[in-house]
Amino acid sequence: MMMGSRKLFVEICSAHNLMPKDGQGSANPYCVLDFYGQRRKTTVKRNDLNPVWNEKFEFVVTDPSEMAMEILEIQIFSEKWNRSRDSFLGRVQIPGSSFGKQSDAAILAYPLQKRSIMSHVKGELRLRLWYSDDPTQSAKQKVERKDPPTAKAQSDVAKFSQASNADTKDERKISTAAAATVVHPSEFDLKDTAPALGTMSGERIASYDLVEKMQYLFVKVVKARGLVAKDLTGSSDPYVKIKINEGKPAETRAILRTVNPEWNQVFAFSKDKIQGPTLEITVWDEDKATKDEFLGGVTFELTEIPSRVPPDSPLAPTWYKLEERRGPGWGSAPVKGEIMLAVWWGTQADEAFGEAWQSDAGGLAHTRSKVYLAPKLWYLRLNVIEAQDLMHSDRNRFPEVSVKAQLGMQAHKTKVVSSRNTSPFWNEDLMFVAAEPFEEPLQLHVEDRVAASKEELIGTVRIPLNSVQKRLDAKPVTSRWYNLEKNGDKPFRGRIHLRICLDGGYHVMDESTNYISDVRPTARQLWRQSLGILEVGILSGKGFLPMKTRDGRGTTDAYCVAKYGQKWIRTRTIVDSFNPKWNEQYTWEVYDPCTVLTLGVFDNHNLINNFEKSGGAKDLRIGKVRVRLSTLESNRVYTNAYPLVVLQPSGVKKMGEIELAIRFSCKSLLNVMQVYFQPPLPRMHYLHPLGVTQLENLRNIAINIVSMRLARSEPPMRPEIVHYMLDTNSNMFSVRRSKVNYFRLLGILSGPLAVAKWFNDICTWKNPVTTVLVHILFIILVLYPQLILPTFFLYLFLIGAWHYRFRPKSPPSMDARLSQAEQVEPDELDEEFDSAPTLKGPEIVRARYERLRLVASRIQTVAGDLASQMERLSALLSWRDPRATAIFIFFCLIAAIVLYVTPFQLVAVLLCLYVLRHPRFRNRLPAVPLNFFRRLPSLADRIL
Repeated sequence: MMMGSRKLFVEICSAHNLMPKDGQGSANPYCVLDFYGQRRKTTVKRNDLNPVWNEKFEFVVTDPSEMAMEILEIQIFSEKWNRSRDSFLGRVQIPGSSFGKQSDAAILAYPLQKRSIMSHVKGELRLRLWYSDDPTQSAKQKVERKDPPTAKAQSDVAKFSQASNADTKDERKISTAAAATVVHPSEFDLKDTAPALGTMSGERIASYDLVEKMQYLFVKVVKARGLVAKDLTGSSDPYVKIKINEGKPAETRAILRTVNPEWNQVFAFSKDKIQGPTLEITVWDEDKATKDEFLGGVTFELTEIPSRVPPDSPLAPTWYKLEERRGPGWGSAPVKGEIMLAVWWGTQADEAFGEAWQSDAGGLAHTRSKVYLAPKLWYLRLNVIEAQDLMHSDRNRFPEVSVKAQLGMQAHKTKVVSSRNTSPFWNEDLMFVAAEPFEEPLQLHVEDRVAASKEELIGTVRIPLNSVQKRLDAKPVTSRWYNLEKNGDKPFRGRIHLRICLDGGYHVMDESTNYISDVRPTARQLWRQSLGILEVGILSGKGFLPMKTRDGRGTTDAYCVAKYGQKWIRTRTIVDSFNPKWNEQYTWEVYDPCTVLTLGVFDNHNLINNFEKSGGAKDLRIGKVRVRLSTLESNRVYTNAYPLVVLQPSGVKKMGEIELAIRFSCKSLLNVMQVYFQPPLPRMHYLHPLGVTQLENLRNIAINIVSMRLARSEPPMRPEIVHYMLDTNSNMFSVRRSKVNYFRLLGILSGPLAVAKWFNDICTWKNPVTTVLVHILFIILVLYPQLILPTFFLYLFLIGAWHYRFRPKSPPSMDARLSQAEQVEPDELDEEFDSAPTLKGPEIVRARYERLRLVASRIQTVAGDLASQMERLSALLSWRDPRATAIFIFFCLIAAIVLYVTPFQLVAVLLCLYVLRHPRFRNRLPAVPLNFFRRLPSLADRIL
């Protein structure tokens, strides 16, 4: 502490009779202290209008003479679950001249003051404060500024259990077992960054303006000629070593039995890892039996190597004469021959970078960055109508016939029909997911149930999908008769009447609709023109945790995967780094702004060239980020560090941060605005809708197909990556997710409940001035009813315009507090990460448990959908989607003007006639306001 400085100690004891702010008659209070340019914050007390903190804080005053002129301000806020602006509960302002010594300090009660005329506060704050000039007074007098984990978890569990009407016995048992880890919320906050972006420091390359420039030394080894023959056959097995540092050199492949080899390989060495002043390129003869022999070399001074700036043409390779080297390990035999090389300084914008051997990626082929295209998916609709003239074995009974249809691993079966003849009738629809190219045929097996568990095959049909009609709209498909055969024999076994089509008017779901990245129909003919470009610069990672052990120490080999639409990208793997730097930029075409980009970070567990020898180790997840495009302003570059948060059986954990630069560039703002009034999904989803359960089953099939197809790429996109990116288990039951949806509902309902309480206060004359003003307004609206609707829409316009000041400045990130990950209980985590089916307990308990989870998952989904709808309603004025809010508030302004000049009676009659219009005048597609509403963002895409 500086000489002559002073310390002010403030002990926040408790508060009494605070104003309820959560819509449930309670609040989540915490205090913020400001003094002498220093800020402190207490912990949050959940559901408590009489909180007790007993927390001490100290402030350092460098000049004691200034303390009397300063003011200590303590503000009390109520924390909101939806991370919107916290509610103000009151404040206390204490002048520095009133502070005394510790011997004179006593606990005093200060009545809470308003911040403005419109503030509603009540209650008092009890605190004790004193100052000390003794430098031996240290920070050890401060208490820990966190709730005891068990007490905090017990409070949250009790609150949720009480709201869910849980019985007291179970509540007590859960609360006793609670021992969750408390994490400071700031660890999970989104951070603004200021990376050195631009056009590669003046280089004429605009496609890399969202990443930082990284310098690389490029070495292109083309070929050699006239080398010394070291083998008895008059040839050699030459390869090239490239050495800069003292570590292991980079090597080309060996070309067998030649003295004029051709390699055509490029190497890229990160400037950050270059230590020596020279570049040494040597040619060696590979000898597996004995020691490799030296064939010659070339040396370059790094300061003399030229730089290349794209889009200049590539540097022309040059022949260099091989020179001798003397000393241990080099040999003394004379050398001859030449080697063709090109050496230059460049950046990651260089065309050669993508296929180069990269030093920071470990030099392995499968660690380089790659772009993947997911397969094109179709819904295959099979309508089994009837069969005729079936040849079954037992003529003395009526057949009980069913049809089993199979496409790859997908199998569906019709109901069993007992027919009094050989012509059963079904008229059933069966749906499959098919992927281009169509490799497997559709197979139909007509079976006769001869016993309770025995079926006899009557005949089969194999239908290649390339011959199936592709339908683009709701027009009927022509049916066709197919002859049945058995065991490849052609004799007539009957025939079956089918209607088959590939429905290209649907969008095949492989993602949850809450964070979908593409809504285009399968058929390309139905695609609309793209609206803009999404550009993402994957800059760097920071503070990654060790994911595995190598050579007795922890290490991480991180890479990123981003998915938007059918295009998946994978960055290069940065080997052995907790702070990797990728600086790779990718672009996607955008067809709908109300979509979500998903980016995941993983640890590469297969750092060998042969994947088949990798042992099947799974790449571990480090974290995931979702960004909704509609929350981004057009043509603005967002640079933020996103926290990477994962939920593990031990609790929530921050694995590090990833820095991104994101820009959404739209071609026409008018076209983007127009999309908000169109249906979110293609027309077929409304003309012939699929059931919720059916859609989810088809989605799981689509995920498996995408996973298998991407795993066939080289290098493969591993299945665990695809399933994590597509949230395969997003609908599985979880107590934590149920709590999330519950508190989302509470957060949305707090507004209407607050309005109801405000109206009750008006009726009870708690604030006479406000009550008189409401009476005057009510009388005016009664006398002039035509002002009701204009006043309402004008009020909405003013509220939306007022909230513009508080609009989010950065795109949202994964929210641990919203996800209830900070307060999750150990038994809830045990249940969430339990296998399905569970292995705990006897069989009867297992069956009941699985049934309970299934029912609860349905309830959870319904609650989540309801919360999403209410959040979309609140998003109208929140500026989370700036374009949607702008459209709505300007509509309110126009509506206010139009309704002002239009007679109210006319508006009421027209509205009534429109609502009660005849079905002949109705469109089967959703109305424009409903389309606009469905495109509004919710908090669903921010949940872990």
